[in-house]
This record gives sequence, structure tokens and C-alpha cells, in this order.
Amino acid sequence: MDDRLFRDAMGKFATGVTVVATEVDGKVHGMTANAFMSVSLNPKLVVVSIAEKAQMLEKIKQSQSFSINILSAEQQEESMIFAKQIKDPREVVFDRLGGIPVLPGALAQVVCEVSAEHVEGDHTLFIGRVKEIKLDETNQEPLIYFSGKYRSLAE
Repeated sequence: MDDRLFRDAMGKFATGVTVVATEVDGKVHGMTANAFMSVSLNPKLVVVSIAEKAQMLEKIKQSQSFSINILSAEQQEESMIFAKQIKDPREVVFDRLGGIPVLPGALAQVVCEVSAEHVEGDHTLFIGRVKEIKLDETNQEPLIYFSGKYRSLAE
């Protein structure tokens, strides 16, 4: 099976967009990810999938903590910055939740400590034990990704 066919098929699954963030040696690192899901209610667990070639992989292994920031429709630029779709340097300011960097304005900020790592294929699945959550209460729309493009929810 060809890689392009697989990627195109997976792209037919509409997802929200997140920025995964962590901190190592006083420096915040972030990456855009849509390979994220909840795993368990008791205990509260989530999973994020990080490519073996991604710089973020070693950062999360070192820090053993991360945040998942579920982006609003107004945060497409942040998504593009952390997906390296915008090449020119842009400063992104982070807040803190439980001592972990989080993106202000995200629909939800979920702070986790690494509970387990599983290498599968060319990715590592990080299981995160949820430590803190902060929700945005402004009823913003989510940032959606489908078939290789950012989208909006229709009313």
C-alpha cells in the first residue's frame, strides 16, 4: 500500500487541532498535533502520538510532562507556527497551569505527566495522566482539520 493513499485516507477523518507543549531546561517547546485522544475516565488518561523524527519526542521523554492545548478557530496561526508552516520567527507567549506551559486562548488546556510510553511503528504513544484542566468559557468554535485543510463548523 502506498504512503500517500494511507495519508489521504486518514485525512478523511476530521479532527480538532492541538498544540502539545513541554519545557526542558527553561525553554518551552511546542508542536501541532491532531493524533490525540482521551483514553480513560478512571484514572483520567489521554494519549498523544509523536513521530520518532520529531524534536518533541526527546523533549517529552526528558520532561516527563506535557500539555495538550485544544485550539479555537481563532488560533490557526498558532497551529501553523508549531506545524512549521510559518517559517519566519514569531514569538508565542505561554501561560502556566500546574507549572506546565499552556497556550492562552485554547478551548481547553490539559496538563499531564507521562504515565507510559509505547513505541509503535514510527511513532511513540505517550499516555498522559491528567493532572489539571482549564476550560475556556467563551464558547469559541474549535479549529478543525480535514483533508489537509483547516475548516470551520457549519451551523
